[in-house]
Amino acid sequence: MSVLRHRGMLRGGAAALVIVLLAGCAGLMGSGVNVSQTSGQAAPVVPGGTDPDDEAIGLREHPRIVSSYGGVYSDRQAEVMLARIAGRLLAAADQPNTRFTVTILDTPDVNAFALPGGYIYVTRGLLALASDTSELAAVLAHEIAHVTLRHARARTNRIRTTEIVDRVVTGVFGANAETDQSANRSRLSLAAFSQNQELAADKEGISIAGKAGYDPHAAARFLGAMGRFARFSAGDAADTDDFLSSHPSTPDRVQKAVESARAAFGAPGMGEADRQSYLAGIDGLTFGDSPSQGAIVGRRFIHSQKRYTFTVPDGYALQSSRGAVVGVAGDGEAVRFDTPEVPTSMALTDYLKSGWIAGLKAETVKGERNGGVEIAHGAAQTEQWSFRVGVVRYEGQVYRFIFAAKADNPRFANGALETLRSFRAATARDIGDIRQLAVQMVTAGPADTADTLARRMAGLTRGTELFFILNNLYPGDPVVSGQRYKIVAVK
Repeated sequence: MSVLRHRGMLRGGAAALVIVLLAGCAGLMGSGVNVSQTSGQAAPVVPGGTDPDDEAIGLREHPRIVSSYGGVYSDRQAEVMLARIAGRLLAAADQPNTRFTVTILDTPDVNAFALPGGYIYVTRGLLALASDTSELAAVLAHEIAHVTLRHARARTNRIRTTEIVDRVVTGVFGANAETDQSANRSRLSLAAFSQNQELAADKEGISIAGKAGYDPHAAARFLGAMGRFARFSAGDAADTDDFLSSHPSTPDRVQKAVESARAAFGAPGMGEADRQSYLAGIDGLTFGDSPSQGAIVGRRFIHSQKRYTFTVPDGYALQSSRGAVVGVAGDGEAVRFDTPEVPTSMALTDYLKSGWIAGLKAETVKGERNGGVEIAHGAAQTEQWSFRVGVVRYEGQVYRFIFAAKADNPRFANGALETLRSFRAATARDIGDIRQLAVQMVTAGPADTADTLARRMAGLTRGTELFFILNNLYPGDPVVSGQRYKIVAVK
């Protein structure tokens, strides 16, 4: 898990914490492309051409990005495919002397973004959502455009603070992962600037992809798929059309992408899509949470590598979110579980009192041992929110629980304490309960429809709905006999 440095995380206002709580960021050479991997095999050195200042920013931020998004995902098939696509795009973009490092991040988030210095990131969640090679090419071309147009550097200069550079990475939706109060204020001044960046990168990316021989209309298709997936992930409860109120709405961007493709290349039906090769490249791709980072099984979180587990109260729905586990209850409560930096010599009670919790009631801080696990807990109160905070020390590592609610009451307090006390060593039976999911391909038969294929995912929560989104289909749509389609199944 990523380390959070939060002196003043609550001190800036409880709403900032609740936003955090409720929020869901391989080495081959191909025409100047270094696809980062974990195998230890060094990639060939790429010729220079990158601005030294940009390179310094990218080098500094790259480890933080990798850490924040679950590490590097290693998949030989996907790596080969990325290198091949990126090589064609760079040739089309006339960037023979610019170094690009493309990294697959081990997270189910659907995202891609760029940093100064030619660092481009795609998540395995995005790879699972794309339907063909041209859609992935559209994403990579968009990010290459951000780099060549120097958007990431321009935004860095505008903010003029290295701390915000940590988060100001330009995503397919222009996502800004910062959630504290200072960054929220920065969003307001960056809104129009970011919109212009995104639309310019859309237009330039479509031009690059089209020149490389890919379907120029793929960008519009994939933006539409991302919009559907965002609404699916939010349970249709959030307005995802205007992301953070600081970037163009998805329908607007789709329409502008269509217009750009038509103006530059003409009507749909041209360019390479290469669906079958793409599906072969992602066959077997891990889907959802990575077991190596912990798995959610109902109300339990189980970490198979670090071998611990805990259970949240009834009514909480858990999900992984950028190096943390977050849960939301229908009655307006939320919990975040993460890993802070705590010196081994510091007592847990002292950590709770060390100044990072606004409104802490010092008299409530208590330490105890539960089943051999050292724990400490306490309560905090601000003008609008009540908090129950707990920490455990297990095998030398400290883990933190932050519960938030509009009002404190015995049920809320007891639920937080029971969660803390449920933290224990994971057994073989716990680990055996983890289901490892992967993207697999099925071939449609003569009698199949989108509905019959979707039923193959009926065993997953909202699985049939997910099938339609992953394959860019709708209920009742026909399918092509003999063609392959994506499903998600247990490995």
